[in-house]
Amino acid sequence: MRSVLFEIPLSQTVSMGPMGAVPVFGVGLVLLGWLLLGAAWWFVQSRRAPEAPSDSSTWVVWAIVAGLIVAAPLKKSLPVYGFGSLLFLSYVGSSAFGAWRLRRQGLPGEIAWDVAIWIFVAGLLGGRLFYVIQYRATMFAGVKSLGEVVQKIVSLPEGGLVLYGGLLLAPVGYWLFCRRRGLAALPLADLLIPSVLIGLMFGRLGCLMHGCCYGDFSELPWAIEFPRDSAPYLTQVFRGFLPDDMSASRSLPLHPTQIYDALNALAIALLCWLVYPYRRRDGEITAMAALLYPINRIAIEFLRWDEAGQFGTRFTISQWVSAGLIAVATLVLLRLSRLPPHLRPLVTPGYSSPT
Repeated sequence: MRSVLFEIPLSQTVSMGPMGAVPVFGVGLVLLGWLLLGAAWWFVQSRRAPEAPSDSSTWVVWAIVAGLIVAAPLKKSLPVYGFGSLLFLSYVGSSAFGAWRLRRQGLPGEIAWDVAIWIFVAGLLGGRLFYVIQYRATMFAGVKSLGEVVQKIVSLPEGGLVLYGGLLLAPVGYWLFCRRRGLAALPLADLLIPSVLIGLMFGRLGCLMHGCCYGDFSELPWAIEFPRDSAPYLTQVFRGFLPDDMSASRSLPLHPTQIYDALNALAIALLCWLVYPYRRRDGEITAMAALLYPINRIAIEFLRWDEAGQFGTRFTISQWVSAGLIAVATLVLLRLSRLPPHLRPLVTPGYSSPT
């Protein structure tokens, strides 16, 4: 676990005379890096013939991030969080793999980067909304005003994200993107579902860095221990497994369920990638992933220690959602098996290239 990877100093500046002091580190350095990244992205896209520049939504997100960097309060240092860094790798890794596969199909790779923005934003909103609903009792305990409610909802450092909330809302963003651009949703989903699972793999490693989604006690050689003040450590103190004076330096060994989930997501991604050339109907690969991942999730939930059972059972909310997804995916696969083999092109007659 490493919640904060490192900190960027913000206090060092260079005097520019009448222009005042310009920050060399911190906000200034981060903004410069973001500007250079945007310039490099534009140069690569403008030089890549015959593909057109990226969709405007990519630049909207880029501009929002630039504005947030400028508006950031000037503190002594800027922490770079492990969870946020892995989320960034999730976006980059899944998008790059999806772009590579699209180019092999003769389509602009920028489609993957653009659709990733829609999925990423919708997934964050869904994951946060699910978290707020699931943990509303503890989140809003002692809250007395509407302003405090809003602050609690938007304050990600104090809260978290629920994976299934993101997975349930992300398809809405995906469908809206495909409709806007004239892309065939199911054929494209079959192509990009391995990218989604790769993104999920990085996200689960981010959970490991943050210290959430932790497992139950384990004596296996690969069991992991968490440092003092981490969520697993404090939970063990609260439940009486560690001294109340917090004299223990680390938590008791636990199952690395985050790594289990990450490896399973990678395995399912590889399987979907290998099976893709042999698909016979649109939606088969997506339905297969929607069946396999919930099975994996139900199994891993039995090894986790951070969530209680729901509806008077020992099954967690994630296991209940998984069971529903398994039922839906099974019905979809049965339905598809009764249809004649048919594969549609990835683009529809109304397709519009990135502009």
